[in-house]
Amino acid sequence: MMAGKSKSCDESSTAIPEVTVAASDFYSKAEEYWDTVDADINGMLGGYEHLHDLDIKDSCRFLDNFVKGAGKINTHRVLECGAGIGRVTKGLLLKYFKEVDISDVSEKFLKQAKVNLENDSSRVGQILCSRIQDLEPEDGRYNAIWSQWVLGHIQDDDLVRFFVRCRESLSRGGMIFVKDNVASRRTFDDVDSSFTRTDKEFKEIFHKAGLCLIKEATQIGFPSKMFKVKMYALKGSRLNRTL
Repeated sequence: MMAGKSKSCDESSTAIPEVTVAASDFYSKAEEYWDTVDADINGMLGGYEHLHDLDIKDSCRFLDNFVKGAGKINTHRVLECGAGIGRVTKGLLLKYFKEVDISDVSEKFLKQAKVNLENDSSRVGQILCSRIQDLEPEDGRYNAIWSQWVLGHIQDDDLVRFFVRCRESLSRGGMIFVKDNVASRRTFDDVDSSFTRTDKEFKEIFHKAGLCLIKEATQIGFPSKMFKVKMYALKGSRLNRTL
């Protein structure tokens, strides 16, 4: 999921219950997995390239609630975390924002992103090669932050700290958007070293990071054998701002 991967996964068979994994092994194994993945849309979507248009269409529908019309968020600059080859930046974020910064752990994917985004290079700002758990976005730089199919590669405590840093990097009125798989029970995928969290677990983490849930929606049109995919829109809360 580090580079925007959807998951076809029967919870009763392919996924396994969460196991205790040392942080160093957890993170290094994920990076080793993504090193083997092709730098194209099919690779980013785990063999489900045909879902790209559906994914982008529903994400557009969700973003429309926040970036169009009076009183909506500023659309000057957005950060995509786990951007991979720029699939979501090109298909979604450049439609709404004047400038996009992209971040990913894979130099291979970022190199391909530069190629894929060449026609819009003047609107691509910072290209950050960083582990997402180590990413430190610049304070006050962003009107929005988009993270899709990447947060399963972060352990819970690191994810809370990541969201706190993201919250502090937002300009006034900015928002954080999350799109990710959710499961009926927490699972761990030993192949790509990632968690699939429950909706409740995501909301508990948002709360711990001092984020307020503004809106949520479920992706439509994906095969029933896949995990449910949810979208969350978040703002910083004046309450419960904890590290």
